[in-house]
Amino acid sequence: MPTSTVSATISFPVLFADIGGTNARFAMLTDASGQLRHFDTVETRLFATIEDAIEATVIGGGAPVPRALVFALAGPIGAESTQLTNCPWVVTPTRLVQRFGLREVILFNDFEALGLCLPGLTAQDLVAVGEALPPAEGTKLVIGPGTGLGAAGLVDAAGRWVPVPGEGGHIDLAPVTPRDYAIWPNIERPTDRVTGETIICGSGLLRLYRAIAATDGREAACTTPAEVTAAAEAGEAMAVEAVTVFAEHLGRIAGNLALTFLAHGGVYLAGGIAPRIISVLQSGGFRAGFEDKVPHQSLMKTMPTAIIVHERPALAGLVDFARNPDRFAVRLAGRYWTA
Repeated sequence: MPTSTVSATISFPVLFADIGGTNARFAMLTDASGQLRHFDTVETRLFATIEDAIEATVIGGGAPVPRALVFALAGPIGAESTQLTNCPWVVTPTRLVQRFGLREVILFNDFEALGLCLPGLTAQDLVAVGEALPPAEGTKLVIGPGTGLGAAGLVDAAGRWVPVPGEGGHIDLAPVTPRDYAIWPNIERPTDRVTGETIICGSGLLRLYRAIAATDGREAACTTPAEVTAAAEAGEAMAVEAVTVFAEHLGRIAGNLALTFLAHGGVYLAGGIAPRIISVLQSGGFRAGFEDKVPHQSLMKTMPTAIIVHERPALAGLVDFARNPDRFAVRLAGRYWTA
């Protein structure tokens, strides 16, 4: 049952998972000082339920039966169960407890888990976008385009880190330049609004490319986001513009959130797309969009931005929490279930 406890002792072995719209990544820690064991990444579409994925990937792989689960999920955490935003899986903690004989289940939003990893990242885990890497202290923000667009804050307060989950990827995204105003009416949209996630994610990049083609009366040859980025690398004009506009508006939405949080501890770019377009993000358009916040341009210039190149940062955040729970101020009410 869910508990209102604000702290808890985590039982080992612990199974960790980072479950997104496309992939699920699992890892296990047998004790707080032990070595993390990673399992093969699995595609969520290949399993009907999360229980089936755990059984096949972890238990079937010869791992010890976990006593606790600490999971990061791509969606807002529900009171009794969580429906992932871009995946048909439903995560029901009581069902997991019963199926695997668990003592605890702790659930985080996926970008909240990314927030947990930020203090532990090293220079080798980051690529600067701008003049400097983020400092060790100060409120931080993570935003990441992948299957969707996620965001979360990490507040530096009284010597502890306080993660702040959110759904910042669904805030409105407006045209700014004359070219934007020409392109916007041609953007295919799932709803009446153009949100951050409408164009700042994998499928959004493809929407943006198609909108540019429709605006110019040209054929849209690319049919996948990967084809768009490959075409941009090859110098194809529409693809280059699509990736450039993508970077500019990622900068704008990141800047909006940074201004909201006053993220003096830096803004971190996560997800599957940012590491693939490092040169585009470093070329200037991202920072220009990020800093274009009249009358606060000078303030925005002081906020560093960087790309996370750590292979499994959300899992790293969950592991940091399990090993050092007192480092973070996490209220477990509504996210902590026991047998």
